[in-house]
Amino acid sequence: MKKQTQPIPTAFKYSILRQLCNLIPPHLVPTLARQTGVAAHERTFSSWSQTVAVMFAHLTHAIGLNDVCDALRMNRGSLAALRAATPPSRNNLSYANKHRDAALAEQLFWGMLTHLQALTPSFGRAGQPGYLRRFRRAIHVIDSTTLQLVVSCMDWAKHRRRKAAAKCHLRLDLHSFLPRFAILGTARVSDTGRARELCAGLRAGEIAVMDKGYTDYAHFWDLPQRGVWWVTRAKEGMAVRVVKKMHTSTDLRIVRDDWVRLTVAVSQQAYPGLLRRVVARVEVDGQEREMEFLSNHLDWSAWTIAELYRCRWQIEVFFKEIKQTLQLSDFLGHSENAVRWQVWIGLLVHLLLRYLAWVHGWAHSFTRLFTVMRAVLWRRWSLAALLETYGTANGSYRLLGCPEQAYLPGWT
Repeated sequence: MKKQTQPIPTAFKYSILRQLCNLIPPHLVPTLARQTGVAAHERTFSSWSQTVAVMFAHLTHAIGLNDVCDALRMNRGSLAALRAATPPSRNNLSYANKHRDAALAEQLFWGMLTHLQALTPSFGRAGQPGYLRRFRRAIHVIDSTTLQLVVSCMDWAKHRRRKAAAKCHLRLDLHSFLPRFAILGTARVSDTGRARELCAGLRAGEIAVMDKGYTDYAHFWDLPQRGVWWVTRAKEGMAVRVVKKMHTSTDLRIVRDDWVRLTVAVSQQAYPGLLRRVVARVEVDGQEREMEFLSNHLDWSAWTIAELYRCRWQIEVFFKEIKQTLQLSDFLGHSENAVRWQVWIGLLVHLLLRYLAWVHGWAHSFTRLFTVMRAVLWRRWSLAALLETYGTANGSYRLLGCPEQAYLPGWT
């Protein structure tokens, strides 16, 4: 039998890294550097070179400053083709990450998100998942993830006696699976303290889904005044009085569906209106358990509210995706500004790879795309040809075989 060989992608005059960086408009980083005041302090190491260096750290999972600087210095010629980017010394990169305002990296991410969606309007319009496809309005999921840091050298992030951590609060659009608002700070600030900022940009008719950690009844009362619907999970021991029992679903998994009113004086003063409480049986880790959900929408079916909260898991998938692929476990600096630089550039790398996957019809997981890109950064191959010919790129990443191959015939 003739051995089949993997087709080699078409040769190209630019490296894979350069083709990835070419997605960023040439004027964008210098313009942001002038606007944020970073350009006034540049000498031999430009903001563009710093951006490329931190992107390279994420793409290669660099574990320190020496790792980044040595690798870029050894590929000085290919790096110079990236709009005259220069390899940094250890001191230059460390000083830049510590003192150059991380607002540049933050504005770069949001600028690129706007640019890519204008360049390809279909990018990020995949539609709602599953049951929620019938919703014509935007659904936003709000949650946070913690980035563990070293307490001995990062006192600014200390939030417990022996622990230090940064926290990223995110509002994710379920329609596009892309961030719409993010706040990066220390773990000392609770989720409740960030709830109003995260929901400030929501418009009338949109839906916010959040965990019970964001429970703030005064904030929950403000949202419907702006025409915003919300769904969350009820805290244990919540004191309520049942006003009316509803029967909006025949699904046996719905245990209770009531209109309720808060009874504790402080909570009732903060939220004087009616609440919708739905108790449903859901499967968690293979076991069925009861969960209690709250909403300010009194007309949806009970199962719609349960399904809306179930889709909150999409933001956990997003956090898992970035934390397992990007370099967010080892940081290139100990200062708050350096951590912010690395997190925002990491989100930028994730955005660029998501865009490439969308444009070239990548049918595999994001993790596989990341590993493929990491292996060929300095290759002079056509990026489009690589993504379209690698492995079974044009097929599905589900089981590619006959059903009979999934079990032994005769066994049940």
